[in-house]
Formats: sequence, structure tokens, C-alpha cells
Amino acid sequence: MGLVCFPDTQDNIPSIPVHLTRVGVTGVKKLLKIERDVRRPIILLPTFDAFVDLPSTQRGIHMSRNPEAISEVLEETLENNTLEVESLCAEIVNSLLKKHKYAKRAEVSMKSDYMFIKKSPVTKHKTQEMSKLMADAIGYRNGDDVVIRKMVGAEVVGMTVCPCAQESVKESSKQDLLEFLDEETTQKVLDTVSFSSHNQRGRGMVMIEVPQDHTIRAEDLIRIIEDSMSSSVCELLKRPDENAIVVQAHKNPMFVEDCVRNMVHKIVNEYSHLPDDTMITVRQVNEESIHRHNAFAEKVATMGELKYEIEGITDKQIN
Repeated sequence: MGLVCFPDTQDNIPSIPVHLTRVGVTGVKKLLKIERDVRRPIILLPTFDAFVDLPSTQRGIHMSRNPEAISEVLEETLENNTLEVESLCAEIVNSLLKKHKYAKRAEVSMKSDYMFIKKSPVTKHKTQEMSKLMADAIGYRNGDDVVIRKMVGAEVVGMTVCPCAQESVKESSKQDLLEFLDEETTQKVLDTVSFSSHNQRGRGMVMIEVPQDHTIRAEDLIRIIEDSMSSSVCELLKRPDENAIVVQAHKNPMFVEDCVRNMVHKIVNEYSHLPDDTMITVRQVNEESIHRHNAFAEKVATMGELKYEIEGITDKQIN
């Protein structure tokens, strides 16, 4: 008996002819091992979302082709040892547009836990730290060609200290000290000790478009994010390490807005060689300890726009 030929009901004309922006699959998990020369391999368990647009003349997409495209590209990656996860997403986009001839646009996003090694600040114990590694790719048909824009990013947890509450505590402490110390001694105390404030667990995120023939390393983005908060955090801490982190954080209080501006400044300093139309997203979410809500700040701009703002600030400071 031959194989039964089943009808493609997806190819039918829909009863309501409306174009859909994104149709596809979410939450596709895969194992990805990336070999590297003279360094340990990177083991990722990424989750993929893959979409194409759907014309108003077609009832549905051929859904199985999306996870199929992801699997096929990952198999090729295992053979070729491709390193850049954003290039991996771009290859999946290319495959989607080949499989979905009716689609004009395809989009793939990937997110995975990413482990890196760091040392505690004082005792120098090695510890495994977790972050998020992200990549996106969006492709458009341009005649017979496909134009793909790809991005890579990271999300890291750190610590922030509220400057406003700290100044309030400092002022009230000053009034208490003046009850039994003179003005000069009180000021010496204020300049010497750290004052308490409420803390937040901060989540910093950076996504940067990766132009052709450029490479952006996740480790560099992680460093930029960590260095933009009051202090980085560490999974394994002995008491001297705890003291160092707490003191460092309270000497370096940050609003959520400060964290985003710090990241922007560091990105411009480190990646000013990227084309001016390179898209950049910077985001910070601080999980409040004395409120039920969280604090949020974000900057979305091109590299050219960021350089214009930063260089304008620098010129004013010089003058």
C-alpha cells in the first residue's frame, strides 16, 4: 500500500483575509555544544522562537518547518563548529525563508543560560556565575536577495544601592553626631564611614546589532553590565568578600537611570568603530527591596545617536 497523500489545508484561502505579522513556534529547546581551540567547549541549552509573516491569501503556515529549520541548522553547526550565536539565528532565518516561499519576513530569537568563571573579590575563590546569552535575527526579502540583521546580547544580575535613601540616612546621622561632636569632627566621620541604604538586585541587559565582518563577545558585554552597577555579585563569598562587596556598593550608589547611562557610555567607548546605524538596546530593571514594584530604565538608539549625545556631554565638560 502506498503512502496516503494528505491535503495541505494551510494553503486554503482564509475566511477572513488578514495579513499576520508573526506566526510560528516558541519555546523550542535544543542542546548546543560549541568547540573552541585550546579552551573549554561552550555548552548551551538554548530556547528558540521562530516566526514568519503570513499573507492574507493563506490560511496558515506550515508549522513543522520552523522547528525543522532550527534542527537542520543546529546539525550543520555541530559539524562546522560555528561560534557566533547571532550567526546561528541568521542561518535559521535564511532557512525559514527558503521553506516558506510565501513569507516576506522571518524572525528568530534565542535565549540561553550562560556560565562564566569569576573570582571573589578578596579571597579569590573561583566560582561559576550564571548570566543570560541572547541573540536575534530578522530577515527580509529584497527582490531575489535576503537582507538579515542580527543582534547579540547578555543579561547579568548585579547589586545597586539607592542614592536617595543613603543621603537621607547620612543627613539624619549628621544631626545625631552633632549632638556630641563638633562640626569638623562630624564631617570627618561623614567622609570616612559608609552609610546604609536600601539595596536592589539589578538586572542589566545589552543588545547590540552585529554588522557584517564584526564580532561582539558575550564576555565583554557581561563585563560592561557588571561594571555599570553599584557592585557585581558573586555566588561564593567568604566574610571578607561579603564585606568588600557591601562596602564597595555603598560607596558607589546608583539609580536605575545611572546604570543605563553607565552602560551607554561604556558601549560608546568600546564599540565606537561600529557603523552609525548600528542599533543598540540598553535596559536595567532594579528589583526593589522596600517597595512592591520594580524600577525600570531603557535606552534604544543607534550608535551614531549615542556618540552624538556622549560627545556632546564630553565637549561641555571640557569647555
